Amino acid sequence: MIQKLASHIAASIRDATHLSFELRNATPVGGGSINQSFRLEGTDGRRYFLKVNDARHHPMFVAEAAGLDAIAATGMLRVPRTIAHGIADDQSYLALEYLELCSRGNAHLLGERLAALHRCTVDQFGFDGDNFIGTILQPNARTNDWIGFWRQHRLGFQLRLAARNGYGDRLQNLGEKLMDALPAFFAGYTPQPSLLHGDLWGGNHAFLADGAPAIFDPATYYGDRECDIAMTELFGGYPANFYAAYRSAWPLDPGYATRRDLYNLYHILNHANLFGGGYATQAAQMMQRLLDEHG
Repeated sequence: MIQKLASHIAASIRDATHLSFELRNATPVGGGSINQSFRLEGTDGRRYFLKVNDARHHPMFVAEAAGLDAIAATGMLRVPRTIAHGIADDQSYLALEYLELCSRGNAHLLGERLAALHRCTVDQFGFDGDNFIGTILQPNARTNDWIGFWRQHRLGFQLRLAARNGYGDRLQNLGEKLMDALPAFFAGYTPQPSLLHGDLWGGNHAFLADGAPAIFDPATYYGDRECDIAMTELFGGYPANFYAAYRSAWPLDPGYATRRDLYNLYHILNHANLFGGGYATQAAQMMQRLLDEHG
């Protein structure tokens, strides 16, 4: 695949960087379940990170680049710099700055920097364009109404997709009841439209050699900052000093625990639509519990 794309990608990198680049090696990099990934090395030793998928997924790479650029523009957290993206030979690609990453580093600083990122706010929830959570569309129409945004563009969108995927009856009934009950989860709480990573599970952060944190693979939009914090708790991978540093920099609302599962329900529904398996059952159980406790 890379041999077919090599000349096109090399030319795109040269155009973007205004530097000479001739591809010497393309080494497969594991860890992702959606794209093929490679470490590109030029004859001069410069390296880039490359994601490849079929041509129909090019909008996914365009959206990822926009999200990375938005985070990079704040200067609050390190992300790989976007280099180029495009389509060639029925394949789409995204070339990024190559970062040498390791699994251990300054988690305290990650918490502080994430709080700083979340302090980058605007007047409306949403984003300049739709993007993707995995390979599934994530609508981001701008609005002043956070509850309506979450109802229509997060839970409602995933439930409608789940119905098309054959997850009906109980899941849909519980979903409708939960969406009707949403205002109860926000009594006395008015979130700000904070810049979010949007898909902040443990596999989407790492550290540079000096211990500085880096984040990547975003599904960026402006939303309630609790969404990012909630997802860090969904699959684990974040130590106690990360949370202590975040809360010290910007304490969470006392009602965060009430909304945590509500926000993580979105990701469980998305996993049901992406992967099937037991995620639909888990989503229904979460909705029943939320309704029992707060509905």
